[in-house]
Amino acid sequence: MNLRAFYKSLTRKKPMVVGESKLKKFLSTVDLTAMGVGSTLGVGVYVLAGEVSKNVAGPGVILSFAIAAFASVLAGLCYAEFGARVPKAGSAYIYSFVTIGEFVAFLIGWNLILEYAIGSASVSKGITNYIDEITGNRISNFWIEIVPISVPFFGRYADFFALGIIIVVSLGLAFGAKESALMNNVFTITNISIVLFVIICGFFKMDFSNWAIPAEQVPEGAGTGGFFPYGFVGVVKGAAICFYAFIGFDVIATAGEEARNPRKSIPISICLSLFIIFLAYFGISSVLTLMVPYYDQNENAPLPAVFRSFEWPFAEYLVTFGAIFGMFASLMGAMFPLPRVIYAIAVDGLLFDVFARVHYKFNTPFWGTLIAGVLTGSLAAFFDLDQLINMMSIGTFMAYSMVAACVLLLRYEVDSPQPGEKGENMKDERSGFINTLFNIDGLTIPTKYTSGLVTIIVTLYAVFCMWMSLVISLMGGDILEGDALAIVLLCLPIVAIIISMIILVRQPKSAKILTFSVPFVPWFPALSIMVNIYLMVELDTATWIRFGVWIAIGLVIYIFYGRRYSKEKEREMLANTF
Repeated sequence: MNLRAFYKSLTRKKPMVVGESKLKKFLSTVDLTAMGVGSTLGVGVYVLAGEVSKNVAGPGVILSFAIAAFASVLAGLCYAEFGARVPKAGSAYIYSFVTIGEFVAFLIGWNLILEYAIGSASVSKGITNYIDEITGNRISNFWIEIVPISVPFFGRYADFFALGIIIVVSLGLAFGAKESALMNNVFTITNISIVLFVIICGFFKMDFSNWAIPAEQVPEGAGTGGFFPYGFVGVVKGAAICFYAFIGFDVIATAGEEARNPRKSIPISICLSLFIIFLAYFGISSVLTLMVPYYDQNENAPLPAVFRSFEWPFAEYLVTFGAIFGMFASLMGAMFPLPRVIYAIAVDGLLFDVFARVHYKFNTPFWGTLIAGVLTGSLAAFFDLDQLINMMSIGTFMAYSMVAACVLLLRYEVDSPQPGEKGENMKDERSGFINTLFNIDGLTIPTKYTSGLVTIIVTLYAVFCMWMSLVISLMGGDILEGDALAIVLLCLPIVAIIISMIILVRQPKSAKILTFSVPFVPWFPALSIMVNIYLMVELDTATWIRFGVWIAIGLVIYIFYGRRYSKEKEREMLANTF
C-alpha cells in the first residue's frame, strides 16, 4: 500500500445517515435530562464543594463553579449540535467519524472508553470513601487488614466493596435499559430533593460574616480571609478542579440512539441538565461557606459535618442518605454510556464482534455491559480516587476538544451543489493565497478550498493553544515577574491565535439549516478548545504517562484488528467491485 492509499484508509468517513438501530427507542426528554443530571450531580455536590473551598478557593468556590459551568456550557452546546445532527450511540466517536475520519474516531472512542470506565470507577470509589468516612473508616481498615497493597501507583488496599457495587449496577443495566432509566429517575429526583433541602435549611443558619473573615482570625496556612483568601488565582485553580463536577452530561448524546425524538430532545436535555446542575452546585457551595468558615470544612463529607456542628441530627442523616442515593444515580449515569460507546465502535468493526451483540430479549449490549463492568470494577478496586479522576479528565478534555473542532469543520463544510456554485469554485481557484486566506473576494458559499483551509487553520489553532498553555503552565511565575523571554514566548502563540481566529471569521459558512446550532461560531467552539487544552496541560506527568500507555494499547488493537475488519473498508471494497 502506498502512502496516499494508507492516508486515505485512515481518513475514510462514515456517512452521516441515521439508519435503523437494534437498540430500543424509549427515552423521553425527561429521561435524558434526568440521566444527565444524575450522572453529573454526584461526588461534586457532596464532596468537592467542601474540599475546594477549604484548600483552594475559599468562599470564592461559588465563582469557581460558575467558571467551570461556563466552560462546560461551551462543550455542551457543541455536543447538543452534534446530537441533533447525528443521533447515534457513540457520542464524540461518531461525531469525529463523520467529520474527520476512521483513525481519529477510533482514538476518540478509545478515549471515551477510558473516560467512562474511570468515571464510573471514581464514582464507585467515592461512594465507598463516603460510607467509610461516616462509619469511622471501618471499611478501609477491614480491607487493609485482609488485602493490603504496597505497589507504587496503586491504592493502599483492594477495595472489593467498590468492585461489588459496579458489578451490581452493571447487571441492572445489562438486564434492562428501560428499568435502569426508571431507577435512575428515582435516584435523581431523590438527589435533587436532598439538594433543595440542604439549601433551604442552610438559609436559616447563614452568616455573611463568613465571607469576610479578617486575616487575623484565619488559622495559619488557610489564606488571608475574606471572599478570596487564596486570591483570584485560587478561584481559577478551583475552577479547573470544579470542572470535574460537570463531567457526565455527554451521557445524553451517547444515548441518542435510544431517544424517541433525539433531534429535539438531546439539545434541550443537555442545556436543561447543565442549568440544573449549575444551580445545585452554586446553591450548595453558597450555603456551605455561609454556614461554616471555609477553613473548618470537612473535606470528605462536608454536608453531614456542617449539620452535625449545628446539632441537627435529622438533617445530618437525611443528607447522608441523599448523598449515597445521589452518587448511585451518578454511577448509573456514568456506567450507562460505556457499553454503548464500545457497541458503536464494535458495530463499525473496529473492536471485537462480541461487543456489537445486542441481547434479543433485553435489547441491550449485554456482554459488552458485563465485560465493561468487570473492567471498571477492577479499576475501582485497585486505584485511588485522585489517580482515577486525573485519568478520567484527560480523556474527557480530549473528547470535548475534538467535538468542538468537529463543529467548526462541519460549519465550514462544502454544501450540496447549488446553482452558481461552480462559478464560486472557479473564482476561488484563481484567487491568490492572501485572497483565499482572508476571503478578500467575499465568497459566501464554502468551497473545497475554503473547507480545506479551515481544517488546516483549526489544527494550527489547537497547536497554538497547546503552545500558549505550556508557556503559562511552565513559566507562569516568570511572566508575572516580567521576564522578557517568557513574555515573548507567550505573546507569539497569542498573536498566532488571533490571526487564526480572524481567518476563520472571514471564511464562508455552510448554509445548511440545523435543528440546533451552536451560537457565535467560531468563537464558542474555539474558546472551548482553548479551555480544554489548558486544563489538559495542567494535569500531572504521571497522568500523561498512563494516558500514553492506554493510547498505545488502542493503537495495537486498531492496527492488528480494526483496520482489518473495518465495516467502512468493506463498503469501499464492495463499491469498487461494482
